[in-house]
Amino acid sequence: MNLTAEKNFDHNKMLLSDLQQLFTSIKQGGGKKRLDKIKSLGKMAARERVAFLMDPDASFFEIGGFAGHGMYPEAGGCPSGGVICGIGSIAGRLSVIVANDASVKAGAWFPITGKKNLRAQEIAMENQLPIVYLVDSAGVYLPMQDEIFPDKEHFGRIFRNNAQMSAQGIVQISAIMGSCVAGGAYLPIMSDEAMIVDKTGSIFLAGSYLVKAAIGESIDNESLGGATTHCEISGVTDFKAKDDAAALKRIQSLMSRIGVTPKAGFDRIDPQPPREAVENVFRILPKERNQPYDTYTLLKAIVDADSLEEYKPDYGKTLITTYARIDGWSVGIVANQRQICKNSKGEMQFGGVIYSDSADKATRFIANCNQRKIPLVFLQDVTGFMVGSKSEHGGIIKDGAKMVNAVANSVVPKFTVITGNSYGAGNYAMCGKAYDPRFIVAWPSAQMAVMGGAQAAKVLLQIETAAQKKKGKDISKEEEEKLLEKIETRYSEQTQPLYAAARLWVDAIIDPTQTREWISMGIKAANHAPIEKKFNMGVLQV
Repeated sequence: MNLTAEKNFDHNKMLLSDLQQLFTSIKQGGGKKRLDKIKSLGKMAARERVAFLMDPDASFFEIGGFAGHGMYPEAGGCPSGGVICGIGSIAGRLSVIVANDASVKAGAWFPITGKKNLRAQEIAMENQLPIVYLVDSAGVYLPMQDEIFPDKEHFGRIFRNNAQMSAQGIVQISAIMGSCVAGGAYLPIMSDEAMIVDKTGSIFLAGSYLVKAAIGESIDNESLGGATTHCEISGVTDFKAKDDAAALKRIQSLMSRIGVTPKAGFDRIDPQPPREAVENVFRILPKERNQPYDTYTLLKAIVDADSLEEYKPDYGKTLITTYARIDGWSVGIVANQRQICKNSKGEMQFGGVIYSDSADKATRFIANCNQRKIPLVFLQDVTGFMVGSKSEHGGIIKDGAKMVNAVANSVVPKFTVITGNSYGAGNYAMCGKAYDPRFIVAWPSAQMAVMGGAQAAKVLLQIETAAQKKKGKDISKEEEEKLLEKIETRYSEQTQPLYAAARLWVDAIIDPTQTREWISMGIKAANHAPIEKKFNMGVLQV
């Protein structure tokens, strides 16, 4: 038995288990009492609606499950951002599903709720996927209206996206299954088809209390904006469903009638299982973040057996660039190699660091994949670009810029998996969130920051002690140690994958053994959107 491997296994499995336990709690939304109240009204809970809508045994790839975690303590929290989003199959069609969770503040929109809805629409637009909205929301959370209402990426952007998706021919179907008020009323009505559930669904710009205050009219909400009103009088909605189940079945029927659209044409053959057991990823990743490991072994637990065909294997060894197949799909992989190795000149190169030769190799490889219409997969475990006089004199900034340029201008779909460290400019070069990956996910072992925790804490400590000295205060050794511990704790919390997932810096924290399924689903989704742009790196210093 390899004792180190088993210690790694236990550590990584515990990280995953802790997150899974937390997510079990998050899935309870606003809590049992509120969920029971929803059911007492004859309604399904948000997650029940999603499960009912999807095809039997279909996988649901949830986006932003940890969104909002720990972000709004003064409001009592906002589990999953108060909305369930993800990718699933409806009547055999891969679709984006968005369902308000009325158990969380009556489905009110917090800032993270708006961000999550926009991310769902972005996925639908990028991949030309149908999108279904299951509406049950009290509207904007008023105490935080200034953080969700007026800016470019705020609430109004959602209706702008509704209009653009309609113009692009992306199918949008809405079911009003509860409250739908004020500006939020435009979302379902700007969809291609809108239905409403009798007695529990309602839609209006202003509810009965506001109508009374504004114009003195006395009217109840059902008469003002219920299903009968909008299906028989106003014509605002297209179909009246007797209950949630009927509305969801109607959506399934509509989805089954959608015609086939052109595909991007990414290559796929019959899939093969990986050569390494998928569970071995837990044994390969070291418990200590600064310890090297062989990324090739990790790849063999992810890609189809015997599908690796490496590009420039003897050059730029701190980055692995290789063609492969994942679940039968042809992919190009750019992965950080964490082994300490020697370059072609016999010089030592540290694992996880991007050197000039590595950046040059990756740039050429990315260009090749774009030319051949091969989707790109980035496996991040990077501490950044190499520093020091030798690297600077050798043009590391120029070579790094070329790699960033190639990533930024890539026209094939990109998928990013953060397996370990994601520090500094390495995050950018390896297709971080700012570089538009179709999906970006993290393993429980991931960390994201401008630099590693130990280095950052020392820098922050120097800044703090210098500031205190300017005020004429000397810090004792004991005070310095306490301050360092406080800084390290705060910084460490901000680098954790849960912190990133709460803010939607990543789409999900996934079980590493599900990596193949996530990438395969991502390429299947991307295959719905033909590539219309040509790859061009523009003006570039060579």
